[in-house]
Amino acid sequence: MTMYWDEQMERAEAGELQRHQLKLLRQTLERAKNSPFYQRLPLDKIDSLEAFQAEVPFTRKQDLREQFPYGFLATELKQVVRLHSSSGTTGNPTVIFHTKKDIEEWTNLVARCMYMIGTRAGDVFQNTMGYGLFTGGLGFHYGAEAIGALTIPIGPGNSKRQIWFMQNFGSSVIHILPSYALRLYSHFEELQIDPKTLTLRIFIIGSEPHSEAMRRQIEDLYGVKAYNSYGLSEVCGPGVGFECPEQNGIHLWEDYFLVEIIDPETGEVLPVGEEGELVLTTLKREAVPLLRYRTGDLTRILPGECACGRSHLRIERIKGRADDMLIINGVNLFPIQIEKTLLGIPGVGKNYLIEIRKENYMDKLYIKAEVDQTIFEGTLAGLTQLQNRIAEELRSELSVNPVVQLSEPGSLPVWEGKAKRVNDRRNKE
Repeated sequence: MTMYWDEQMERAEAGELQRHQLKLLRQTLERAKNSPFYQRLPLDKIDSLEAFQAEVPFTRKQDLREQFPYGFLATELKQVVRLHSSSGTTGNPTVIFHTKKDIEEWTNLVARCMYMIGTRAGDVFQNTMGYGLFTGGLGFHYGAEAIGALTIPIGPGNSKRQIWFMQNFGSSVIHILPSYALRLYSHFEELQIDPKTLTLRIFIIGSEPHSEAMRRQIEDLYGVKAYNSYGLSEVCGPGVGFECPEQNGIHLWEDYFLVEIIDPETGEVLPVGEEGELVLTTLKREAVPLLRYRTGDLTRILPGECACGRSHLRIERIKGRADDMLIINGVNLFPIQIEKTLLGIPGVGKNYLIEIRKENYMDKLYIKAEVDQTIFEGTLAGLTQLQNRIAEELRSELSVNPVVQLSEPGSLPVWEGKAKRVNDRRNKE
C-alpha cells in the first residue's frame, strides 16, 4: 500500500525541487507586487535565491499588525472567500485572507500530511480542535474529507462526550492538543475505560510546544502512534510540516514553502544543522503571499536523507519560540526543557506550572508539579524524596536552582485550549 499522496512531488530529487521552487518564487514575487506592503521593494531585480535573500528584508508579525486590515492583500477583495485571524488580545490581530485556490492548496497540503501517517478513506477522524477563526479546526477538517475519512467536527472540551463519540463511532484518528490528550486520559480513568480497547490508532498533536517525553507518554497511555504537526496561521495554518512514520523530524513541504534558518539576533542565514529561527516564504499563496516571514520558532534543519523516501527537508521538533525564552538571573532556558525533565521522572503527574518571582532583587523559579495518586497517598518521606529528585534533575538540566512544590492530582488549573504553563510575575509585583 502506497504511503504517498503525491509520490512524484514528495520524492522529487533535489535539483528538480530547487528548479520548481525558483519558478514558484518568481510567480510569488509577481503576485507580491500587488500587495501595498511589498510594492516598495525592488522585486523585479530578483533572479536567484541569493538575490532574493540579499534584496528582500524579513517580514515580521508586527508588520502584519501594522498593515491591518488590507495592507498585505495581493488580490482584489472579490477574489477572497475566507479570512482567519489571531485573537488580537494585545492590539490588532494578524489577519490572513484566502482565495478559493488558497483553500484548495491548503486542503491538499493537510491531506498529504494525514495520508503520509496512514489516514485513509474508512477512517473515522475526530477533530477536538477549535473551529472558527483558529485555523487548526477547519484546516484538518478539509484535509480529512479530501482523503475520504468520516469526519466528526466535535471541537474542544466536554471530555466525556469526546469519549462517548470515540466509543460509539469507532474513532481511529484524533487531532488533539498534547496537554489535552493527557488531561483526557484522566476522564478515561474516571469512567474506568481503557482507551487501548477502543479503535484509536493515530493521534495528531501540535499547536503548542511539547517534549518527546510527552509524546511518548501519550503513545503509551493510548496505545497509538502520535505524530507532530507544524503550522502557523500566517502562512496558511496546519500542513506546513508534518512527521512521517519514521518520527525523526518534521518534513517541511518545499513545493509550498522556501525555508531558511537564521540567527535570531543578527539575521544571518545559518547552514544546515545549526539551530536558529525558522523563516518561511510562501510559494503558492494568492491572497497573502509572505516573503521571508520570521516565524519566531526555534529549530534546525536536520542533515541527511529520511528513511521514508521523501526528499523534502526535515526540521527538528520546535524547541520553542524566540520570545518564549526565559532569562533567570542571566541563564537562558525554555519551558520545554522543564517539561522534558518532569515527564522523565516516575511519579510526576500530567500537569505542571512554572512561576517566576522577584525576591530580594533576584529571580526565583518555582515549579509546581502534580504527582501520581499512588505517590500522593504514600508516605511523607516518599514525597520528600520525589521533590528532591525533581529539584536535582531540574538544576542539572537548567543550571538554575528551582523551588519545587508538589500538588495533589487534579489540583492545578487546566485549559480548554493551549496550556498556559508560565506565569512570570516579575513585572507584576
